[in-house]
Amino acid sequence: MASSALASLESLEQSIVTNAGKVLVALAILVAGILFAVIVKLVIKRSLYQRLPAHVYKPLESAVYYSLLILAGVAALTPFGISLSSLVIAGGFAGIVVGLATQSTLSNLVSGIMILIEQPLKIGDPVTISNYSGIITGINVFSTLLRTWDGPIVRIPNNEVFNSIITNYSRMKARRVEFAIGVHYESDIDHVVSTLKKFMEEHPLCLVNPGPEVFVDKYGDSSIIFKMRCWTPTQAWFATKIELQTRLKKVLEEAGIKIPYPQLDVHFIDELRVRLGEPRREGKD
Repeated sequence: MASSALASLESLEQSIVTNAGKVLVALAILVAGILFAVIVKLVIKRSLYQRLPAHVYKPLESAVYYSLLILAGVAALTPFGISLSSLVIAGGFAGIVVGLATQSTLSNLVSGIMILIEQPLKIGDPVTISNYSGIITGINVFSTLLRTWDGPIVRIPNNEVFNSIITNYSRMKARRVEFAIGVHYESDIDHVVSTLKKFMEEHPLCLVNPGPEVFVDKYGDSSIIFKMRCWTPTQAWFATKIELQTRLKKVLEEAGIKIPYPQLDVHFIDELRVRLGEPRREGKD
């Protein structure tokens, strides 16, 4: 009887020691996991805090931090006989199901983060994305908002934005204004070039360096086509182009340079005469 009680006591002591060891190991794993999560959080903050907006950075930081804490908690259960592999397999199947169901959403989320990190565009930029042109009004986690030139707001999924060719018109300080004008074939080319170049040089928003350019682009059917180019501050590009094109006709008229109408010259090589009369009837003198 005494020996049986002694054996039970030793078994209980052994169980307490074993469980205490498991608890210590679990605590060690949990503390290590928490420290690792804190370190990763600091690294993310140092690398992304200044690059991402607060509404994007905070959810991303929280998602990574708490995911690592959950993994640490699951790993801490291993000493108690809970198989980590079974949990991973179950989580893997669940992840596959959720991933297939939210593939498009996750793709837009990742693309949105990459856009915010790379910053090919920002709010207020005039851009062309695929077949849409206008001003960027918002960059969210899942989509980008663009106000087209005629007013409507277009919501473009970030996945499409990230995989499209983006033309950003605001990244350079200057942008080139370019258009063509046709003049009469009787016009003096040197006079036309000097008139058009002086016209752009006198405009206050046409840059001096690089200076305006005027040259013969081609010889058309009814006119000589001149190409006009000048550089202007990006924010004044549209206004400068409109003003130049509006004033151009008056400048050419004052310089005596004609803008011809489409015309066609027809030359008759030989003269053909036709005599009209009554047809001759048979049997009549």
